[in-house]
Amino acid sequence: MTMQTSLFTPRPAEPRAPRAGGELPEGSRSAPKPSSEGKHGEAAAEQGTRYWVGVVSAEHVRRGVGGGFAQLCHGKAAPLRRMREGDWLIYYSPAEKMGGGEPVQSFTAIGRVRPGAAYEVEMGGGFVPFRRDVAYRPCNAAPIRPLLPDLAFLPDKSHWGYAFRRGHLQIGRDDFLRIAAAMGVDPASVEEPTSTEPADG
Repeated sequence: MTMQTSLFTPRPAEPRAPRAGGELPEGSRSAPKPSSEGKHGEAAAEQGTRYWVGVVSAEHVRRGVGGGFAQLCHGKAAPLRRMREGDWLIYYSPAEKMGGGEPVQSFTAIGRVRPGAAYEVEMGGGFVPFRRDVAYRPCNAAPIRPLLPDLAFLPDKSHWGYAFRRGHLQIGRDDFLRIAAAMGVDPASVEEPTSTEPADG
């Protein structure tokens, strides 16, 4: 069974150091924390664009696309900090809702990581997830099954769902371009060099 990560479901809060000035108002951002990659900016640029898949229910993907942000692995910061400005993110949705609902098993959104560090958002109930701004592209959902024979990051075709249990994984450029084309996004439009597009809407 594939894992789905939630964009909006409150979870028990982990102990956090007290903030000066109290908690954030609901829905507001904290000041972005310095990126651990900042001092390696030149080296990161030389490495080029990277490509990622995040696993989130279709319902929550739509909310993220509407808000122009990404949230992964129950709001953890680490997956977002692994991505650099200009990297590409594709969402895979196992089902319509977190934990079940109508099966989807499709790639449901695609976008490029915008400038800026991960930031926290107070959502109430002690849930303070991290988010990262993403410029999403118009696209169509692409069912995964027709793509399985050609996706190198899923070498075990009989147990392909296991790869998505991590909730966030890096994939190769060829796989990314293949999925993008299946979603109706022109692969030529995502080739380097390109600027980071503004979020739709």
